Amino acid sequence: MVKTKRYVVVKHFEEEPKPTDLKLVEEELPPLQNGEYLVQAEYLSVDPYMRPYIQRYPVGVTMIGSQVARIIESRNPEYPVGKKIIGYLGWRTHTVINPLKESGVDFVNHKPILLPDIGNLPSSLTLGILGMPGNTAYFGLLEICKPKQGETLVVSGAAGAVGSHVGQIGKKVFGLTVIGIAGSDEKCKWLLEELGFDHAINYKKADVGTVLRTVAPKGVDCYFDNVGGDISSAVIYQMKPFGRIAVCGSISSYNANASSLPKSTILQPMMVFNQLKMEGFLVTRWMDRWTEGIQKNLQWIREGKLKYRETVTEGFNNMFEAFVGVLQGKNVGKAIVKA
Repeated sequence: MVKTKRYVVVKHFEEEPKPTDLKLVEEELPPLQNGEYLVQAEYLSVDPYMRPYIQRYPVGVTMIGSQVARIIESRNPEYPVGKKIIGYLGWRTHTVINPLKESGVDFVNHKPILLPDIGNLPSSLTLGILGMPGNTAYFGLLEICKPKQGETLVVSGAAGAVGSHVGQIGKKVFGLTVIGIAGSDEKCKWLLEELGFDHAINYKKADVGTVLRTVAPKGVDCYFDNVGGDISSAVIYQMKPFGRIAVCGSISSYNANASSLPKSTILQPMMVFNQLKMEGFLVTRWMDRWTEGIQKNLQWIREGKLKYRETVTEGFNNMFEAFVGVLQGKNVGKAIVKA
């Protein structure tokens, strides 16, 4: 009998997640039936979206998330032992998969797929720049912001998995002036020296609105918003007429008590008089073009236009700490756990 470890949600998160909100359990898995295969997690993803999305599910479910897993036993010739899959299997070490059924619970809710051919690149990238975060950056920037060469792009959460990718596409592919907003001098240095951003603002040390007026005196054309809150209000007040805003996330409020959220800055005058377009999106809108995004990002990596960085936490037992670290902005680039 193979045993699996999994994290079960025993209490919905209130404000910052607590270790007691999850319980690590160990269970025996049933023997494989014809058509099924067994996988062992190799890399697991931790992402900010998990914080608001898990509230949609009942207590008792496995904590949501994607993973790269290796097939260790199979009774399905299409899924041979040794191959790897990507699946939204949640926080668990081993999973029995029946390809004819949905596996796990997650907002993407699609069946596990065999790992695509990415050459000699690490398989963990399929959880980041060659996976959901990479496609979020690709489609969010291209389809919502619709950038044009010579424009100015601002990215908040710029040192995260999505933000760092957005900025690089803007700079290396579209020739934009790119300004990143991040939460430490180390992150800002990485954005400038490694990723080629034109400017980087440490919002913990500088006033975002004041700095923007200096580095983007003519205003901002595109804003890729990962954080919401006061930072986003400051950027929106610097937008040019007909500016475009892609709302990807609101990390600044994920741990806030819903009954005590701060009052918002009034944005309507700026939205009206500058005729701004602001649109929220989920990357699942482009599921029918999923392969397009992965292939484009892979092409740009091979052309040297995109760089990547991973913050790797060792050990499945440290999933919770890695997750909270993402919500606190401790990661640079994509945060993953090596099981």
